[in-house]
Amino acid sequence: MEKKLIDVLQQNRALFNKVVPFDSTKDKLLHLNFTQTNTELTHEILADTNAFSIYVERLLGEDYTYGIGGYDEHRTVYARSQVFDGAGEPRRLHLGVDIWGPAGTQVYAPLDGVIHSYAFNNQYGDYGATIILQHLLEGVQFYSLYGHLGLRDLDGIEIGKPVQRGECIAHFGIAEENGHWPPHLHFQLIENIGECKGDYPGVCKYSERETYLANCPDPDIILQMLQYAV
Repeated sequence: MEKKLIDVLQQNRALFNKVVPFDSTKDKLLHLNFTQTNTELTHEILADTNAFSIYVERLLGEDYTYGIGGYDEHRTVYARSQVFDGAGEPRRLHLGVDIWGPAGTQVYAPLDGVIHSYAFNNQYGDYGATIILQHLLEGVQFYSLYGHLGLRDLDGIEIGKPVQRGECIAHFGIAEENGHWPPHLHFQLIENIGECKGDYPGVCKYSERETYLANCPDPDIILQMLQYAV
């Protein structure tokens, strides 16, 4: 029987390296809600990247190392960018986990792989600097996507270059390099990436939810961080 990605990931949870410098014994995580139920997050805040960044910083304060959340979350925040619009139904369902924290925060490869592709997706609201890794685990191939990175992380990068588990591959980018968002990492798992290179939808139409979630399993299987969020 062909092995399923979700099963292989679950069976190898002890293998994965941390994706960001998080120590569960001392670091605190705040679950951030970017759905329409968050009435604090006004249109005026969303329309101003600096104001949005100040809002996130205020929530984290001095107590929380990171904010986290977003997988399978129907978000109103994407109304801030035409990238998520288009004909008919807009894209609003988030397919990754976001980790919000200071620009420059290191990002590590959770397991061995190779550089599949990379790009500077520089539209307002897009990923900004992006890296995709390709992995093979127990004969099952899959991909991990890292969005909203620092532009310097694309310097000297090579497709096919091996990446080691625990290697620092990138950093949280500043707004001018990360698609004009408050500094954070978008981390996403993808089973079948098709012909995509340096990009893959991180947000889908709600009507396509089941199809995309089947292809993009919950990244917290690797992160193992949400259990600590309050």
